[in-house]
This record gives sequence, C-alpha cells and structure tokens, in this order.
Amino acid sequence: MKNTTEHPEGTPVGRRVVLGLLGLGAVGVAAGPSLERAQSALAATDPTGLTRLLPGGGAFRYYSVVSSVPARTELTYALTVDGLVERPAGYRLADLRAMPQRRIVRDVQCVTGWRVPDTPFEGVPLRHLLDAAGVRAEARAVRFTCFDGTYTESLTLEQARRDDVLVALRMQDAPISHAHGGPVRLYVAPMYFYKSAKWLSGITVTSAVRPGYWERNGYDVDAWVGRSNGRDDEPTG
Repeated sequence: MKNTTEHPEGTPVGRRVVLGLLGLGAVGVAAGPSLERAQSALAATDPTGLTRLLPGGGAFRYYSVVSSVPARTELTYALTVDGLVERPAGYRLADLRAMPQRRIVRDVQCVTGWRVPDTPFEGVPLRHLLDAAGVRAEARAVRFTCFDGTYTESLTLEQARRDDVLVALRMQDAPISHAHGGPVRLYVAPMYFYKSAKWLSGITVTSAVRPGYWERNGYDVDAWVGRSNGRDDEPTG
C-alpha cells in the first residue's frame, strides 16, 4: 500500500488498523471483482460510514502510517533535489507551478483492491527536475522522502524518467488537498498507488534502489499494476 490510501474526508488511521485492512485486502485478492461489487453496494446504503474503511468500493480510502501529519502552506512548503546530482536545488510551490506541466488521466489502483477510474493528475514531469539537477553518471535510482517524517519510496532511474511519473500539484482538476498528500505528491501512473508517495518533500538521486516503507514490509519494489504483488488487476496505462 502506498504512503496512505485515502478518503477525502477521512481521519488518519493508525498502523495496526492499516495492517488489519491489508488482511482484508488479501481476501479481496482471492474473492476478486465480486467482493468489490458487493462492497460498493453495501457502501451505497451504509448509514454508519464504516464501509469506507474497507478496501474496494470504487472510491479513495485514507489510511496513514503515522498518527498525524503537519500541513504545509504556500509559505512553508519546500521540495529538495539532491544526492548524485551536479546542481542540488530547492523549490517552493510557486517555482514548481512555473515549470512545464503535464496532465495524465488514468485509473488509480490500490494494492488492497480498490480502483478509482479516470482520475486526472497534473504536475511537473519528474524527469524535468532530474534533468535540471544534472544527474551524475553513477546514478541508478531515486529515493523519495515525505514530510510526515516516516514514509519513503524509490524508483529506478529508468522508471523515474518515464513520461507518466509526475511531481503532482493537482488531482481531480483541483490543488491536491492535505488529506490527498498535498500540496505536492508523487504520482507513478503505471504502478500500484503505494508508489505515489504523499506529502513529498525530498528527491534524492542514489547509486542503488533503497526499498521504501511498504517494500520493507513485504510489498514488491517494482509495483506494476497487474504484474506484481500477486495481483492480476487490469493495467492502469
């Protein structure tokens, strides 16, 4: 699972609950689309809202690996690019908005089973920031850190340079909210959503892949939708 899956009006859920939901997600792997359809039907008539915590159902879910995350504003947000680069840099929101933007519309697929179709993301292609920094010859991977203080992710340098990997500023045609990982998050369109790290604050070019938070807890490092983590979901791209 990613940094957090999310519901736009959700409340952060502790790690124990996250791990329990992952167990439910394993059931979803076995039961497949029929279980997801049943969950969607139940959610539509659930007055308690408890079904929003279940994987599946065709909407975003929100879990967190920490108890709380401080918000970042126009004045306090900063993104650093460092590591094996010739020109380390720091960017504010205004700097990122002034760069070339790319809009991608794809399904979002969580490894726990739920999918949100046709979700627009818009932001700076990650390769633009890497090119601006001047990646050194010995570089092989990119590590991502987040201002929640805990979550990390990684990609190979080849993966990071894909056209469908963004430093995202907008989601669903609006600025990314704090609950959805704003003001800036990573978006890796062809991979399960845990690779799209929320609350992005650092991009570090490295000599080798360093497994991220969920990879250290058993998830695949290469998380292509439908070709990893024992799942056979339809690809998102």
